[in-house]
Amino acid sequence: MDIQTVSYLLIGIAAVTLLVVIAFYLSLSKKKVDNQRMVEIAGYIYKGSMAYLKRQYMVLSVFIVLMFAVLAFIPQLGINTAICFVVGALFSLVAGFIGMKGATKTNVLTADAAQHGIRPALNVAFTGGSLLGLSVVGLGALGLASLFLIYGGQEINVITGFSLGASSIALFCRVGGGIYTKAADVGADLVGKIEAGIPEDDPRNPAVIADNVGDNVGDTAGMGADLFESYVGAILSAMLLSLYALGTTDMTGIAYTFLIVGIGILASIIAVFSVKLIRSKGGAHSTLKIGTYVSALITIVGAAICSQFLFDGLQYFWPILGGIISGIIIGQATEYYTSDDHKPVREIARQAETGDATTIISGLSTGFKSTVIPIIFICAAVYIAFSTAGIFGVALAAVGMLSTLGLTISVDAYGPIADNAGGIAEMAKLPAETRKITDHLDAVGNTTAAIAKGFSIGSAALTALALFTTFSQAANIQVADILSTDVMIGILIGGMLAFWFAALTLDAVSRAANKMIQEVRRQFREIVGIMEGTATPDYEKCVDISTSAALKEMVMPGLLAIIAPIAMGLLLGAEAVAGLLMGATLCGVLLAIMMSNSGGAWDNAKKYIEKGNHGGKGSDAHKASVTGDTVGDPFKDTSGPSMNILIKLMSIVAVVFAPLFIL
Repeated sequence: MDIQTVSYLLIGIAAVTLLVVIAFYLSLSKKKVDNQRMVEIAGYIYKGSMAYLKRQYMVLSVFIVLMFAVLAFIPQLGINTAICFVVGALFSLVAGFIGMKGATKTNVLTADAAQHGIRPALNVAFTGGSLLGLSVVGLGALGLASLFLIYGGQEINVITGFSLGASSIALFCRVGGGIYTKAADVGADLVGKIEAGIPEDDPRNPAVIADNVGDNVGDTAGMGADLFESYVGAILSAMLLSLYALGTTDMTGIAYTFLIVGIGILASIIAVFSVKLIRSKGGAHSTLKIGTYVSALITIVGAAICSQFLFDGLQYFWPILGGIISGIIIGQATEYYTSDDHKPVREIARQAETGDATTIISGLSTGFKSTVIPIIFICAAVYIAFSTAGIFGVALAAVGMLSTLGLTISVDAYGPIADNAGGIAEMAKLPAETRKITDHLDAVGNTTAAIAKGFSIGSAALTALALFTTFSQAANIQVADILSTDVMIGILIGGMLAFWFAALTLDAVSRAANKMIQEVRRQFREIVGIMEGTATPDYEKCVDISTSAALKEMVMPGLLAIIAPIAMGLLLGAEAVAGLLMGATLCGVLLAIMMSNSGGAWDNAKKYIEKGNHGGKGSDAHKASVTGDTVGDPFKDTSGPSMNILIKLMSIVAVVFAPLFIL
């Protein structure tokens, strides 16, 4: 099949996907909420979310201009790479904006729909989540296919700028969003729940609006940018490695990659509609799982047909299959270690009976153990991919894992919408039955979010490996000898950077949370009538504290990821950069899994106790579990997820700047 025809076909699929997004948004816009208290609370959340985005985008616009100038004036890169960088950055920002608009519009609609039952509420929340999911894959496919038609004939390497733009924005959005949400969350929990003894999402808590805003900026815009980057990076690696593997004039590999991407998008759209139509006896969680399996099955069948049609065999199908299956298994393993339906979380809850220390120790142990299954299956996917399709296969495995990303993000983005809906229901004092439904949707959202974090880590690992292979080809590295001094230095520094990055993000949350705690205490102390409910807290001050802290603290981690590979390459050369990427990928993936799963396990251990187990709310076990959850918050929502972007951004920076490292 002609590559131009396939490219136009993918652009058409992407355009249809974006039209579906518009149709979903318009259908949500027609829904009205009569409860004015709910509308008022949702307005606070919307205003805070958009204020944060506006200020963040102003900061990022300066960065985009500076990077454009750097790329444009480096002779080995040039103006076309710089243009692709800007397009990638803007597409990432647009995807985040659409997701944020959808989430902040849908949260109150979900709370309102919950008054009519769980099924209407699930449909509304999932429709809101699909705005982000389908936007990410639609914009990613549209950008890459369009740029390939423009530059693919002679300058295909300049398209790496698109991935660099997506990666750069993703890091700032993920780190900034993570710092924002956890500063608010930790401040709200420690002062409101522990010191003041008021419930979660109580309107008397000055940090409660900032906490709900944080769900959007961290778990919606930040998460969307993270997976947009993985999606683009995996596809780009497959495009470039297909040329290295099959020959620079053979476009069959790129055509196959584009077809898999298109099939995956269509499968995600079908799965989104199936979730809206399915009536599963297993409830919301079961319904969302069925959607995942539907999209995976369609993509697997399509990949097999395309491989047979283009290559007269299935050698390029097996990497896709390995990627999809390993992604599903990693998600299931993550659920096992983070859901209160299973032994690990219940063991943490039991350990909470003996205090804070045993709660922390048990949670850390769970996180460490949870690395085993994901690493084994990532290795299995890489082995299958390389043994059947060589270096091209490694990138195809990443494409396979991310092929149904539209559905995966939709399921994940549903989580913060359900969380916000629960907060609005609580603050608006809706009936207990309604809050029971929003609590159930929120609990399912916590599980889907944990699964998505596991998926994003696995996809980040495969994408980073694919980009590493792309870098080795671009830098003409056949073998990276670990006995070489330069390579060994690179490995050690790369591993160290992962730990340094974790420390920077944890410190950032700690400093921001400290400011939030002081402000909440001040308001409780100085504003008469807050505890009685006769005075309104200064919500905007808390929102401003989180916003300012996030924008300030995201700069250093972001610059570290960009500068480190460039400095290493200029000082010690390409092989040292290869070592840097090895060390960062190894330590970064393990830290990401451990931190995300420890945090998720602590969170759900607390919720398990709150259901009435081990003494229930107010017990000593509950107090210890709140401490564990507070420690776990920056683990699972800031440092862990940000680690994915660190390893991917360093890899794509190395690919783009590889011409500077070749001596």
